[in-house]
Amino acid sequence: MNPKLQCLRNKMASLDLQGMIISNPVNIKYLIKVEAEGLLLITRKENIFITDGRYIEEVHSVLTLYDEVTVYDAKGLTVDDYENFFMFCENVGFEENHLTYAQYKDYIRKYKINNFVETEYMIERERLTKDTEELESIKKACEITDECFNYITKQIKPGMTEIQIAKMIQEYYCEHAEGESFDTIVASGENSSKPHAVPTNRQIQEKDIITIDMGCKVNGYCSDMTRTIFVGEVPEQVKPIYDLVLKNEEQTLIEYKEGANTRLLTKMVENDFKLYGYNLIHALGHGVGLEIHEAPYISFRNDTKLRENMVVTTEPGIYIAGQFGVRIEDTVQITKDGCISLTKSGKDYIVIQ
Repeated sequence: MNPKLQCLRNKMASLDLQGMIISNPVNIKYLIKVEAEGLLLITRKENIFITDGRYIEEVHSVLTLYDEVTVYDAKGLTVDDYENFFMFCENVGFEENHLTYAQYKDYIRKYKINNFVETEYMIERERLTKDTEELESIKKACEITDECFNYITKQIKPGMTEIQIAKMIQEYYCEHAEGESFDTIVASGENSSKPHAVPTNRQIQEKDIITIDMGCKVNGYCSDMTRTIFVGEVPEQVKPIYDLVLKNEEQTLIEYKEGANTRLLTKMVENDFKLYGYNLIHALGHGVGLEIHEAPYISFRNDTKLRENMVVTTEPGIYIAGQFGVRIEDTVQITKDGCISLTKSGKDYIVIQ
């Protein structure tokens, strides 16, 4: 059987769950690689995917005998079929963070469920660490991101707009990957002081600072990298802030390893920033996988220990409102003794001539 499904069944058994309804499409893709619309049911004896007839061919092209998943067209199912799926199942799990109350009530009625049980991010916790196949996809996405960054830094010229640069990145990813893993951020000059800036028609100018936050997808898995670059020269008032951000990004990479505590890691950076009168106004990092932002979240709000083969980011940033901002970010793989940076673009002053 598909090892991810087998692992899920083992976890269910330990929690006295005889069945489960999986509605989150990201979790469905994780378990059986299917992206078509539908529901995945784990019953006592079967794994069942219920979908629209329009997607049947697509689903069969993805699944193999090894997956041991039976596919049904929803339109061909009767009331009795639905009621029989969880027959003799005392406890059936559901993804409480992905259902409306109306859906919750409808599932209980349709499937005749005795006891509908919250599963408390059961699948998401399994997604925290990546297997070899997942790591290879993320590494490839990071490799393409580095290549894209190398390409665009040679294309950026004064007079180009933020939107033009973002479009160039998007087109590169569409040609070399499965597209962007999130909406690319290109923020120049005063716009770089906004952590989640949206590209505008502002033109790149001489002596500009430009923050570029970019990533792509390979086999559904994401990459994430941010670099802050300069046009012509590095302004003197920016150097000490850039150096401070880079120092903390590099120190974080040294501290990232199995067993490292996410809250303490964040406090380390926050305390250093405060020595110079600055604040870390967002999380230090986050997990990366099928979603661009997923657990673990590395911030003072989360008391989590990093584990081997987690893939996370480190992205300290300082923002001076109305003037400029500096953020540097890498995607890394956690190991027992440290971490491996999967994005490898240079981080010393990057100056476009």
